Amino acid sequence: MKISIGNDHAGTDYKFAVIKHLEAKGFTVTNYGTDSNDSVDYPDFVHPVAKDVASKKADFGIIICGSGNGANMTANKYQSVRSALCWTKEIVALARQHNNANILSIPARFTALPQVLEMVDTFFETAFEGGRHENRINKIPTTSC
Repeated sequence: MKISIGNDHAGTDYKFAVIKHLEAKGFTVTNYGTDSNDSVDYPDFVHPVAKDVASKKADFGIIICGSGNGANMTANKYQSVRSALCWTKEIVALARQHNNANILSIPARFTALPQVLEMVDTFFETAFEGGRHENRINKIPTTSC
């Protein structure tokens, strides 16, 4: 499975741990994130992840910033991206089951590393339920509101 990952300065340490964790499980990971703790602008590192997921160059994406909000807002500008801001494994499971999330947005300043790795595992172990949820997610994309 191909995963694209991006992060700003708040998520660098978590990004390295997530990459190591995923590669140990056999995933192929493309790193678009900063490798430094120096301040950067999160959109510069989130757009490539969202583009990979939208174009199906990657199966899924993971984005990490301080609150997770800015990264999530940026990723969700892409029509076929369903990025979910999550801070517990239960929210991750629902994002996959009900929303068919294809990008996981992690708030680095509000999660602990063991929690993050558990969320990542949940993201990839949880399937979309389809059914009534399929109709709902099909109503999300729009060209104008």
